[in-house]
Amino acid sequence: MELHSDPDRLLPVDPRTRDIARGLYESVADLPIISPHGHVDPRMLLDDEAFPNPTDLLLRYDHYVTRLLHAAGIPLNELSVPDLTGSAPTADPRSAWRRFSENWHLFAGTASGYWLQHEFTELFGITEHPSAENANAIYDQISAVLARPSFRPRALFDEFGIEFLATTDDPMDELDAHRALAADPTFRGRVAPTFRPDAYTNPANPGFVANVQRLAEWSGKPVDDYAGYITALEARRAHFVANGAVSSDHGVLQPLTVDLDASEAAGLYSRAVRGELTDAESTVFQAHMLLESARMAVQDGLVMTVHPGVFRNHSAPTFDAFGPDTGHDIPVATTYVDALRPLLQRYGNIPDFHLVLFSVDETSYSREIAPLAGFYQSLYIGAPWWFLDAPDAVLRFRAAVTETAGFYRSSGFIDDTRAFLSIPARHDMSRRLDSAFLARLVAEGRIDEPMARKIVHDLVDAQPRKVFKL
Repeated sequence: MELHSDPDRLLPVDPRTRDIARGLYESVADLPIISPHGHVDPRMLLDDEAFPNPTDLLLRYDHYVTRLLHAAGIPLNELSVPDLTGSAPTADPRSAWRRFSENWHLFAGTASGYWLQHEFTELFGITEHPSAENANAIYDQISAVLARPSFRPRALFDEFGIEFLATTDDPMDELDAHRALAADPTFRGRVAPTFRPDAYTNPANPGFVANVQRLAEWSGKPVDDYAGYITALEARRAHFVANGAVSSDHGVLQPLTVDLDASEAAGLYSRAVRGELTDAESTVFQAHMLLESARMAVQDGLVMTVHPGVFRNHSAPTFDAFGPDTGHDIPVATTYVDALRPLLQRYGNIPDFHLVLFSVDETSYSREIAPLAGFYQSLYIGAPWWFLDAPDAVLRFRAAVTETAGFYRSSGFIDDTRAFLSIPARHDMSRRLDSAFLARLVAEGRIDEPMARKIVHDLVDAQPRKVFKL
């Protein structure tokens, strides 16, 4: 079967509306990519080495892909994901690619299938749907492209038109790779770190005690000194700011904030470092630290992004065998109005404080997030994320939030990916969908075409620059 990318993909079916959408899309299709939140390893760009093989690049680390194959009965080790227990052999890359190709039909209609098809056709010149019969030929075709100097990470960074790329980094990272890239005159573009403190602020995290011990050793304060702990986190944030960071990221189960006085917080912290907190107490301390992170953001200017509502590592046997980020993180219902009220009472109308709220619970957009963002000056609506970063879900998002909060309380598109090659596919998808949504409003007489053109440009460029203070 022939594989191709329709030039009008994702645009409306109605001819008049499609013509409007096509014009809007073409006006922004080639604008630079601004990626304020993602998980690409900066060392990939620093080392600039050839990608090893198609499986490592497109399959093994993409849990959007591996989770659906696993659901079809294919063990993760057969997809080249190593079994950490050593109880099962790990398939070689070519064999794993064959398993993926045999099951390509599983991705029809999915966001990951859409992005992969974009990559196959636009980057590798593949003209057939993957299958058992052509798996080896496509593997070899991709491998030949990977060997080209023009397909090294830095060359692709330029070809993709990436102007700004944010990574996600441990608070104790010295950020050597970021400094080296910033000092390299041959590298064009900006790669910024993002402060991700969850493993240092959530006592339920398995690495919490070891992490705060590292932090205490670095700061020279006793590990059970709460004031020293706060000062050390502030100092690590300052280190990130000095190395170009624009935001912090907080992945919490619920966006709960609790206002504790210093003595209450110190008491919980001293017990947390001894591993003595109950689950309920751990939740309260993490909620207090989310509020503390907002206070720090007001002081140091980092944009605060909150990614809640994901039950991490849902399958204990899979986590034990294969570790995290292997496809079994599952969305949960999320509420914001009561949970964030202590934070918004204090900081919600401080214009220089920017709080970007994400959700994987669609019901929260129109019910809570859009109304909150329609009042609080500091609050912005994060783009559809993770399980919602798919064409129909993005259009539902626009419909859910726009009538309440408009276009200018949103963050602009966020790709949130570690799959480097999918970045242009994801941003192109967003530009097409925003063009489609705006075209409908034009066709219905709700806005005029000049306004739609301004909005689609701002969503791609001006809005992410404003929200993330670029």
